[in-house]
Amino acid sequence: MSAQTLLEPDALAAEELGAACTLSWRELARIAPWGDAYRGFTASGAEVDIERAYLWSDGEGGDVLCEVVVRGLGGEAQAGCVVRKP
Repeated sequence: MSAQTLLEPDALAAEELGAACTLSWRELARIAPWGDAYRGFTASGAEVDIERAYLWSDGEGGDVLCEVVVRGLGGEAQAGCVVRKP
């Protein structure tokens, strides 16, 4: 397994998180708390498990914590961000 392949879960977690963080607080507040899990593929075609979660950071109605976990290729990658309440 190449070093590039080992970095793919990190890249995929960052990509998924980037998409999640484009949502506005208002959009996220409608679905929080919520999460899902599904099978996906890295750039090289390796199958991985992806989990996304949208949680209240400091209590209902406040900031929203977005978290992504990618499991596969013998490891786990995590990424997260907080979408602040306006």
